[in-house]
Amino acid sequence: MAPSLRDLQLTRVAGAGKDDDAGDLEDVRLLDSYEDGDRFSRSEEGMRRVQVSVTGMTCAACSNSVEAALKSVNGVLRASVALLQNKADVVFDQSLVKDEDIKNAIEDAGFEAEILPEPSNSGTKPHGTLLGQFTIGGMTCAACVNSVEGILRNLPGVKRAVVALATSLGEVEYDPTVISKDDIVNAIEDAGFEAALVQSSEQDKIILGVAGIYSEMDVQLLEGILSHFKGVRQFRFDRTSNEVEVIFDPEVVSSRSVVDGIEGESNGQFKLNVTSPYARMTSRDVEEASNMFRLFTSSLFLSIPVFLIRVVCPHIPLVYSLLLWRCGPFQMGDWLKWVLVSLVQFVVGKRFYIAAARALRNGSTNMDVLVALGTSASYFYSVCALLYGAVTGFWSPTYFETSAMLITFVLLGKYLECLAKGKTSDAIKKLVELAPATAVLIVKDKGGKCIEEREIDALLIQPGDILKVLPGAKLPADGVVVWGSSYVNESMVTGESVPVSKEVNSSVIGGTINLHGALHVQATKVGGDAVLSQIISLVETAQMSKAPIQKFADFVASIFVPTVVVLALLTLLGWYIGGALGAYPEEWLPTNGNYFVFALMFSISVVVIACPCALGLATPTAVMVATGVGANNGVLIKGGDALERAQMIKYVIFDKTGTLTQGKATVTTAKIFAAMDRGEFLRLVASAEASSEHPLAKAIVEYARHFHFFDGPSATKDADNNSKDSISGWLFDVSEFSALPGRGIHCFIHGKHVLVGNRKLITESGISIPANVENFLIELEESAKTGILVAYDNNLAGVLGVADPLKREAAVVVEGLGKMGVTTVMVTGDNWRTARAVANEVGIQDVRAEVMPAGKAEVVQSFQKGGELVAMVGDGINDSPALAAADVGMAIGAGTDIAIEAADYVLMRNNLEDVITAIDLSRKTFSRIRWNYVFAMGYNVVAIPIAAGVLYPSLGIKLPPWAAGACMALSSVTVVCSSLLLRRYKKPRLTTILEITVE
Repeated sequence: MAPSLRDLQLTRVAGAGKDDDAGDLEDVRLLDSYEDGDRFSRSEEGMRRVQVSVTGMTCAACSNSVEAALKSVNGVLRASVALLQNKADVVFDQSLVKDEDIKNAIEDAGFEAEILPEPSNSGTKPHGTLLGQFTIGGMTCAACVNSVEGILRNLPGVKRAVVALATSLGEVEYDPTVISKDDIVNAIEDAGFEAALVQSSEQDKIILGVAGIYSEMDVQLLEGILSHFKGVRQFRFDRTSNEVEVIFDPEVVSSRSVVDGIEGESNGQFKLNVTSPYARMTSRDVEEASNMFRLFTSSLFLSIPVFLIRVVCPHIPLVYSLLLWRCGPFQMGDWLKWVLVSLVQFVVGKRFYIAAARALRNGSTNMDVLVALGTSASYFYSVCALLYGAVTGFWSPTYFETSAMLITFVLLGKYLECLAKGKTSDAIKKLVELAPATAVLIVKDKGGKCIEEREIDALLIQPGDILKVLPGAKLPADGVVVWGSSYVNESMVTGESVPVSKEVNSSVIGGTINLHGALHVQATKVGGDAVLSQIISLVETAQMSKAPIQKFADFVASIFVPTVVVLALLTLLGWYIGGALGAYPEEWLPTNGNYFVFALMFSISVVVIACPCALGLATPTAVMVATGVGANNGVLIKGGDALERAQMIKYVIFDKTGTLTQGKATVTTAKIFAAMDRGEFLRLVASAEASSEHPLAKAIVEYARHFHFFDGPSATKDADNNSKDSISGWLFDVSEFSALPGRGIHCFIHGKHVLVGNRKLITESGISIPANVENFLIELEESAKTGILVAYDNNLAGVLGVADPLKREAAVVVEGLGKMGVTTVMVTGDNWRTARAVANEVGIQDVRAEVMPAGKAEVVQSFQKGGELVAMVGDGINDSPALAAADVGMAIGAGTDIAIEAADYVLMRNNLEDVITAIDLSRKTFSRIRWNYVFAMGYNVVAIPIAAGVLYPSLGIKLPPWAAGACMALSSVTVVCSSLLLRRYKKPRLTTILEITVE
C-alpha cells in the first residue's frame, strides 16, 4: 500500500524560524491548511472550519489525546492535530457546535486552547473545487465499488465521486477548503481498502526518483535540503524505492525549481528524474498481478500434497501405511492435511477474511464474503469432525482438500482476471508512450543570445520555454515555432499520414514527430493543458464513467450475496430434512457420513459457485476496451452513457460549413454592378472585411490580396495569423465597424456607408436588389455557392461568389448512414438555394436553412419530440448549443474548443467516416455488453441449481465444492475475455456498408 500523506514529514518554509536538525522531525499528520493555504475558518453549507492554538502538548500521545477529545464532541466532522505546529484544525456543524465548545473540549483534556482569529480575506486567491484521481486497491466486485462511492460521497466537501472497478481508480471532485487529499485517502483506508493519490488538478505534487543515495547520511542531506526549501510544504522519502514525494506551493515554487534546487544544493551528488503518475499506475498493476500469482503458486504448492494424500496415496501401500500411523489423537495424514490447509486458509487466504470483514463493516457484501463463508464452512467442519472423532471414536470424513482447492482456484481466477484487465488499459499505455521522455531546453540571456542548452525531463517543461527539436525527435510540448522549418508527422492526432509543413509562427502538438529540419519551439501548453494530456484525460474519464445499464448490475450486486446465502441455507435445510424424512436413500451418503455432512457439501457448493464479479465486470470492461479502441481509430468517447445512447441513434443532424464542407471558403467569382474597376471594388470589400473574424471574410481578404500583389499560395498560407499586418498598407481606413451575426458587416469608408453580407442585410437597409443581380445570385446559389452582396453609399456595388468544397467522403457517409437505418438532416444558416444544392450533392433530403445559431438547438429538439435519439455533428462555436442539446454530440476534432467541450464524441481525424465508426463501435460494444450479461446471469441461473443438487436425484450429477470454486473463478475471467474481443474491432468498410462489389 502506498504511504498516505499522514506519514509525511512537516517542513518549514525558509525563514519561518530557527531550524532543528532535520533528522529530528517527527512523522505527524499535517494540518490540512498547509495543503490549501488557508489557515483560518471558513463557512461552507453550514460547516465551519477553525484553527486552534494548543499549548502543553509534548509528544504524539498528547496530540492523540487532543484529537480524540475533539472528535468526541457531537457535531465535529473532522479534527487533526499537528504537534510541531501546536495547532488543531477542526471542521464542525455550526448548528450543533460553537467555537467555545471546541476550546472547552481541549481544556477539559488538560491543555490550553485559543481560537485563532480570522484575518481579512482581501487579496487572497479564491479556492474552487479540485479534481483528484486516486488508486483504490482491494475492490473485487460491484458491491465494493458501491461501498467506496457511498463512503466518498458522504464526506463533507466532496461534490462528486466516481469509482471504476476495471481500472481500480476513483475520481473525486472536492472542495479543498473543507477536505484535503489526505482526508480522502484516510476515508478510503478506514473503510478497509488501499488508497493513494495519483494526481490532482492542483498540480502541487511531484514524485522524484533519486540517484546518488548510498547511506543514511545521504538521506539526511536530502531531507535537510527539502526542509529549508522555500515553498515546499511536505515531503517523504521512500527508502525502498529511492523516491521522494514532494508537495509544494505552485505559487511560490515550480516543479523544475525543486529539481534544480535539490541537484544544485547537493553539488551534483543527487540526480533526479520525474516519475510519471501513469508509470506508477502501470507498476501498481504489474505489482498486483505479481502478488496474485505469488499467492496462487503458494496455495497450489500447499494444496497439491493435500490432494495427493486424498486421491493418490491410498493406492500406494507403503505411503498409505505411513499416513495411517497414529500420532497422538490423529493419524499422520490428518495432521498433515490440517497443517497444510491451515496455512492455505489463514496465511494465503487471509486476504479473503480481511476483504469480507471490510465489506461487512461497511454494511455491504461481496464475493469475498462468499469465499470466506464457503472455505470456512469446509475447514471448520473438518476440524470439528477430527476433534469429534478423537473424543468419541466415530470418525466422519473430512473435507480439508475442498477448502484448499477452492482458495487455489479462486486465486487462479483472480490472477487471470488481473492479466485480462491489464489488457483493457492498453490504450492509455499507448497514448502515454507517445509523450517524449526528455527535451532540450535553450537558455538565453536578456539579449536573446543562447548561453546554454541542456536536457531536462519533459514533465518539467514550463510555458514560455524555448525547446530545440532535432530531426526524428518528438515534439516535447504544444507550442509555436520560433525558428526553423520542417515537416511534422501529426498522424497520432489527425490520422493523416501526409506530413504537415511547419515554419515560424506555426503551431505544433506535443508527441508528434519532427521529420526533417531542426526547430526551435516555444512551449505554450504543458501538463494537463497539452493536447496529448487532454486526449488521455478524455479516455480516462470515459473509462471511469458508468453506462446507465450498469445500474442494473449495481442493483443485482447489492442483493446478490444475501440472496445466495439464503439459497445456501435453504439447500442445507432441504437436503438435511429430506434425508431425515427418508426422501432419499442412505446409499447416497458418503462413507461414515451423515445427512448433515451430505447437505453441507451441497450448501458450500452453492455459496462458492455464485459469482457477482462477472456481473460487475460485464459493463465496465467492455466500455474500457471500447474507449481505447475508439481512441486508436480517431474517435474519442467521453463516457459509457454516450456509448449507450449512440447505439440507439435514429437521426444524425449535420452542420454544413466546416462539417459537410471543408471549411476552407474560396472566392470563385467577383462581379461588379457599379461604376468602379475590379481592383477598386476588391480593395473596398477587403478594407471592410479585414476587421472580421468570419471565415468568409478571410477568404475575401485573401482573394483581394492575391489580386493586388499576385501572391502565390505559399505567400498567403499564414494569412489567418498576419493578414492584417501584411496588407494594412493598401487598405482604406475604416470607421464604425460592426459585425451583424447571421447577416454580415457594416462600416464607413471615406465617410460613406459600406454593407457586405446577405440579402437580408441589404433589404433591411432599404437597398433594392435589381433583377439582373437577383438572377446572378440564384445562379450562384443553385451551384452550391454563397452570394455575398456589397453595397457602397446606399447603392449595390457588386456580388462575390464564395464556394466551400464538400469533403470527398460526405456523400458516401450520408449513404452509408442510410444503409445503417439512420436518417440524415442538414442544418445551416445559409440561404435555401445554396443549402438545397449542397444537400442534393450529398444526398440529404431533409434540409433546414437560414437557421440562426440558437435555432440549431431548436431543430435538434424538434426531432427529439418524437421520442427518437438524435446526434448532432458540428465544429464551430455556433454549433455548441446544438451539440449540448443533442442526445449525442459529435465534434469535429479540427473545430473549436467550445464545440469539443460540448460534445460526447470527438472525431480527431476531421473525417466524416468516423461518424459511422462511432455509431458502429457503440452498437458492437453494447452487443458485447448484452452477451456479457447473458453469460453472467445465465451462469448463475444455471450453475446455482446444479450446485444445489437439482440434477443429483435424476442424473447423479453432483458438483463438489472445489469444482464449484473452479467454475466461479473462470466465470469472471470469461466475461473479461469476452470484452477483450472488442480489441479485434475493425472500422466498417464503406464498400461493405454500401454493398459495393470491388473487382
